[in-house]
Amino acid sequence: MPPAPGDREARRKDVSEAVWHVLADKGFGGLTLRAVATTMNVSTGMLMHYFPTKRALITHALDLLEVRTAERPRRARPAEGLASVRTVLLDILPLAPDDIARNRIWVSSWDLALADDGLAAEQAERYTRLRAAIRPHFEDARRLGELSSATAEVEQLAASAVAFTHGLVVQALFDPGRFPEDVQTEMLDGFIDSLR
Repeated sequence: MPPAPGDREARRKDVSEAVWHVLADKGFGGLTLRAVATTMNVSTGMLMHYFPTKRALITHALDLLEVRTAERPRRARPAEGLASVRTVLLDILPLAPDDIARNRIWVSSWDLALADDGLAAEQAERYTRLRAAIRPHFEDARRLGELSSATAEVEQLAASAVAFTHGLVVQALFDPGRFPEDVQTEMLDGFIDSLR
């Protein structure tokens, strides 16, 4: 018997919290109806009212991840230029426990995206939006004369910044002892300085 509409909305938050808990603990590889049901102490049948298929569960998890990423606390942005680029990139790095969990979940989602054309297209669109969000900061840096005349165009700079940052994310996740917060910040500062 499906839940009543009021009950459904009331449980939706609990379901989302359970999905997030499983993602944070096991990543997308461990995301199953059974794992979410166990976390909530309910039957998988109850969850089938929310997620009739594994794809529906994955879609919800990716949506939840995107919302939580967008709503995460961020550092105050300096006025403009490379200082602002630095702040945007710092907000991506796994420097605090919540950032580490979120990045672990994102990285675990890549395997799914590589195996599914629809998810791959959505991930490519996320990267397009991220580069577009960084690009104006590089445009400001160029206008302010902070970039070397030999530095690439802003579109390429935005792509390089994302590639550098996500490469550092992966290294920090797999080897946190070698890439603690201070090392990540130092490496990011070196990257930013190389653009001047």
